[in-house]
Amino acid sequence: MTGQWRERTGRIGVLTGAGISTDSGIPDFRGPRGVWTKDPIAELLSTYDNYLADPELRERAWLARRDNPAWQATPNAAHEALVELARAGRAVTIITQNIDRLHQRAGTPPERVIEIHGNMFEVVCVECAFETSMAATLERVAAGEPDPPCPECGGILKAATIMFGQQMDQRTLVKAAITAEASDIFLAVGTSLQVEPAASMCAVAVRAGADLIIVNAEPTPYDDIATEVIREPIGTAVPRIVAEILSA
Repeated sequence: MTGQWRERTGRIGVLTGAGISTDSGIPDFRGPRGVWTKDPIAELLSTYDNYLADPELRERAWLARRDNPAWQATPNAAHEALVELARAGRAVTIITQNIDRLHQRAGTPPERVIEIHGNMFEVVCVECAFETSMAATLERVAAGEPDPPCPECGGILKAATIMFGQQMDQRTLVKAAITAEASDIFLAVGTSLQVEPAASMCAVAVRAGADLIIVNAEPTPYDDIATEVIREPIGTAVPRIVAEILSA
């Protein structure tokens, strides 16, 4: 590795994408073997307007949630390495685009994880304030409700995730931007950096003076402003980066 970034001892921001979870058995989306690469129609399941308009698409979405490999997934070496930053008392916050909660399951304190795209473990109604667990809703699907309506208002239920075309939670975005702006080191791990506004956190961090380290197998739109770009496997790169940060 080059540069002096590993000698910095201040705040650490981390942006993680689907690539950090592939070693846990959860496929990414845009990679060579990604979910959308292999089945472009699957991307429709994550498009808000299509989801609201098409009952058949919603039925398929509930089956996809039921069969999501994240239910059986366990944290991998990269998730576990990032936990060491918090355990060592370093000021670290993880902004994740993932909905699998593997960071929390690895041991990173929940208050240090910003789920910018929501999570797959909760269900919300698009019409009212009703919320419930994904497990409870999938029980309804298994019992014969292929597109279970809201039990309070009859509205459409969906996972507590942010879909394409859906407005993001502004408070969450502000928290993410504050994290990026306050960082001395900003790691972008396993993300194509093609989805905004999550990807723009890299630019926010760099403008505020952070060293940007990108760990991703493929080129990203933010490589040119990075202090360093690392192409080696995430499962080996992240533990090594964390070890270097903790040695400072």
